[in-house]
Amino acid sequence: MSTPTLRVMRRLHAPPPPSAWALATLVLCALMVWPVTGRTQTAGLGSLEQLARDFVAPSLNGGSLAPAGQSPLRPEVVVGTLDTRLRLAPCNKVEPHLPAGTRLWGRSRIGLRCVDGPTRWNVFVPVTVKAWGQAWVLKHPVASGATLTQDDAEMAEIDWAAQTASVLASPALWVGRQAAYSLQPGQALRQNMVRAAPAFAAGALVKVSSAGTGFQVVVTGEAMGPGIEGQPTRVRLPGGKVVNGLVRDAQTVEIDL
Repeated sequence: MSTPTLRVMRRLHAPPPPSAWALATLVLCALMVWPVTGRTQTAGLGSLEQLARDFVAPSLNGGSLAPAGQSPLRPEVVVGTLDTRLRLAPCNKVEPHLPAGTRLWGRSRIGLRCVDGPTRWNVFVPVTVKAWGQAWVLKHPVASGATLTQDDAEMAEIDWAAQTASVLASPALWVGRQAAYSLQPGQALRQNMVRAAPAFAAGALVKVSSAGTGFQVVVTGEAMGPGIEGQPTRVRLPGGKVVNGLVRDAQTVEIDL
């Protein structure tokens, strides 16, 4: 069975996980105008698989996967096979459809349902949607908690759809961040693989800032735990009182009065 290479319109962005909603929209548009006729016999599983391929291909041809600010991705769709044990009743009209909640990204499926026959049936053909393109790939092992640098990765072609986590297409999204777990050479950098580095450690002296209408108060306190920018932390003030605040930068914790 040949593997068609298809081009589709889609905008990928990071850090949100790249999805295939633009891809799915094209398929759904095709669904509304793609009634498939012809008598399908019980033994014609190969014909049904071809029907799924024909449904995907025309609706996706001519587009391009285009990550924000990156070169277009090269789409590829692999259509699987139906269970050979299936015994389907003859049908005069079979409609392909995209099952509710289905994302055409990575492993997915296309539905085929009989809409004109003595017995109504609905089966699903597995499909794998791949999206080949350049991404940052690790050159050597990185220990859990280590801070990533530009020299840790190089550009290489990968399948962006191989995982649901977003590809970190820009070095700004991973340089200076820590490895969330032990990373191995050849892994493409994705959103779930990195975390923000602590802005300060437990015990550090930080400025605690609070502001109201027309005034601002800043005192020095002791961090009771590591502070990560944009996340809450606890600080002990000079009088011994412990307050909760939000880490703004490497020196400042902001609290609400």
